[in-house]
Amino acid sequence: MSSRKVVVVGAGPGGLAAAMQLAYAGCDVTVLERRHVVGGRTSAIEANGFRFDCGPTFFLYPRVLAEIFRSVGFELMDEVPMTRLETQYRLTFGNGGQLDCSANIAAMDRQIAELSPVDVGAFRRFLDDNRVKLEKFRPILESPFRSPLDLLRPAVLSALPYLHPNRSLATELQRYFSDPRLVIAFGFQAKYLGMSPFQCPSLFSILSFLEYEYGVWHPIGGCHRVSEQMASLARSLGVKIKLAEPVESLELEGRRVKAVHTEHDRYEADAFVVNADFADWMTHHVPNQLRRRWSDASIEKKKFSCSTFMLYLGIEGVYDDLPHHNIHISRQYEQNLHEIETTHQLSSDPSFYVQNASVTDPSLAPPGCSTLYVLVPVTHQHKNVDWATAADGFRDQTLERMSQIGLGDVRRRIRFEHRITPDDWKNDYAVHRGATFNLAHNLGQMLHRRPRNRFEELDGVYLVGGGTHPGSGLPVIYESSRITSRLLLNDLGVDARFIDANTAQDGEADRESVS
Repeated sequence: MSSRKVVVVGAGPGGLAAAMQLAYAGCDVTVLERRHVVGGRTSAIEANGFRFDCGPTFFLYPRVLAEIFRSVGFELMDEVPMTRLETQYRLTFGNGGQLDCSANIAAMDRQIAELSPVDVGAFRRFLDDNRVKLEKFRPILESPFRSPLDLLRPAVLSALPYLHPNRSLATELQRYFSDPRLVIAFGFQAKYLGMSPFQCPSLFSILSFLEYEYGVWHPIGGCHRVSEQMASLARSLGVKIKLAEPVESLELEGRRVKAVHTEHDRYEADAFVVNADFADWMTHHVPNQLRRRWSDASIEKKKFSCSTFMLYLGIEGVYDDLPHHNIHISRQYEQNLHEIETTHQLSSDPSFYVQNASVTDPSLAPPGCSTLYVLVPVTHQHKNVDWATAADGFRDQTLERMSQIGLGDVRRRIRFEHRITPDDWKNDYAVHRGATFNLAHNLGQMLHRRPRNRFEELDGVYLVGGGTHPGSGLPVIYESSRITSRLLLNDLGVDARFIDANTAQDGEADRESVS
């Protein structure tokens, strides 16, 4: 077994997944986490008997994490029981109509017929085409990209006919659906990347496909339970997790990181895995003169995702007639997106998301109560919005808009409330510009143009998380941990074959692994 030392900076999903794999390979792994809990943005907010996911609430495509668990000797669904939601989410449209989205093709066609009879049958065609598309792109999403030459790999060339780089996601969806509401219904998932479907590359039609093909899942106790259990399993594999111990400085020998320093200790290692927010950590910890490609000036020129305004509400009673996930699309959806991404102003009619998790999981609230998690996509930090003065008014506006999905009495039922603004994402969670989905996922910031899993600016430093390849969203963040762990172990001369030993060989095996 190897005695190589590895320090993981950050106990977010990617850092914990990497720690598990590296420890299983025999490395001596220490995780340094700046906050007092694990999980990062996938942690919990707890008070007065209420438990909320801080960030992600949709658990999609469990295949990747299930394979990681299996590769280190555990079964995901045994360790973290999950429920597949029959109604994935309810979509309501400011322009009228709604969809209770599910994997039942006949039920979807009946609802689509009410919105747009001419689009009946397009849903099945969309699924069939994207099933092929995902299989073509899986090798790309599961492999590192170190230079432009990697674009010439056979897997990439095979996927090129499905890429259509000049098409946006919305343009791609218009090939299937004539009703603009249906284009949005299968394209709003671009918001998982913090982007607009009218700007997002057409590749990301696979996001919606993943929901319907592999399900939307709820881990009992919330998505934060996944990170908590990963931390427990990592410890059982020998990982040392140091909470409330932020890295303060790096010890360098030329371009190689030799050790990191905290207030309490010095940690020397053979390799370092950074799971912190990429832009924030680099600009605060790595001397600018050592970063040629990712200098401060270069980072400031990059395009970053939107941010989110969050309300966590402990509610008296339960909204039994509201599904687990609810998404309301504003009447002027494109204008709302333009205000978020271009003019950087707060909309008078924003889209919003409400999680009503207690209808599935009563453990999240005291008896007779429930939780509502409210997310409104907004601009990342910008001079046009002063959250110190805007937050109260935007909170009131958001509560008022929630009446559009049947929550008109929510104000009088609030028993607990917590709020996060883009300023809080920046100051409390160390997220650059408060951009909760990291660097945007345009074609100029993907593959080899994204910060690389083996970080190109420093020796012995590797990246995991939404700021590196493949990108944001829990499934691909977990995938980044596999890519990075494989690279790191190979570089250290440690056997990494176990990482791939439990990888599903085809799409049918994938589906069976989570059904």
